[in-house]
Amino acid sequence: MDERTQIDALAREHKLPMVHSISSLEAGSLISYAVHYEDLFRRAAGYVDRILKGTRPGDLPIEQPTKFELVINAKVARTLGITIPRPMLLRADRVIE
Repeated sequence: MDERTQIDALAREHKLPMVHSISSLEAGSLISYAVHYEDLFRRAAGYVDRILKGTRPGDLPIEQPTKFELVINAKVARTLGITIPRPMLLRADRVIE
């Protein structure tokens, strides 16, 4: 069991909601708000392409992530007795039932 899973297990035991910046909803976190990694990987491929075509890495601009993902674990919310407001559920990119 990794540290994140242990922390989530302790949080559930003590009825504390966990919010992570990385998706660990399988481990029992309530909410994850994080960079959309698929989008980052896609953008990184463009950088690799430019480097392979001869652009020096130092000449490439530094970019900030532009796409984020909000995931809510409704099952954990029910277990903790937390009601997630409907507007937040509608705003989520994904809701785990």
